[in-house]
Amino acid sequence: MAAKVASLLIFMAAKVFAYLIVFVVLFGVVASDPDLLQDLCVANKATANPGVINNSVGSVVTRANVENIPGVNTLGVSLYRTDYAPGGLNPPHTHPRATEITFVLEGELDVGFITTANKLISKSIKKGDIFVFPKSLVHFLKNNGDKPASVISEFNSQFPGTQYIAATLFTSTPAVPDNVLTKAFQIGTKEVKKN
Repeated sequence: MAAKVASLLIFMAAKVFAYLIVFVVLFGVVASDPDLLQDLCVANKATANPGVINNSVGSVVTRANVENIPGVNTLGVSLYRTDYAPGGLNPPHTHPRATEITFVLEGELDVGFITTANKLISKSIKKGDIFVFPKSLVHFLKNNGDKPASVISEFNSQFPGTQYIAATLFTSTPAVPDNVLTKAFQIGTKEVKKN
């Protein structure tokens, strides 16, 4: 009798296991899509021409990301064009969701990023050169030439995000308390109020 019960239990366990395998296979087929490609492709000439530079830092960024090109949704890519006046700067900033690779279209720039060990990695780059800025690290690009410069930057995110360090700290809403900024930068309240 005990042998019959054990045999029946083994048979029932095998049957439950077989049903479980069938369920997992069917559910996996129905519930997943390994290729997130969408049937949507939109051409956009947003980065074809130089941007108009009308700010105090001397650069302008033209973005081609999921906000203005829906076709990159779920593809994990975006592209920015940055144009620089002579002496123009793309101030220290980070991209919290992406690594950036920059290709110089025209001109010469000094570029660099700061590692998490506070080491500056920098280089002068010119037309045809590339430079990689690792994800989330503070970096900058500056045109030290006497002619305009332009770069194309590619990101491995459809929306890499950009956080400018000075703007983040000095123009946030609500404001970062003065005593935090004065202590962090070892400056007086007067200097904080100027910004």
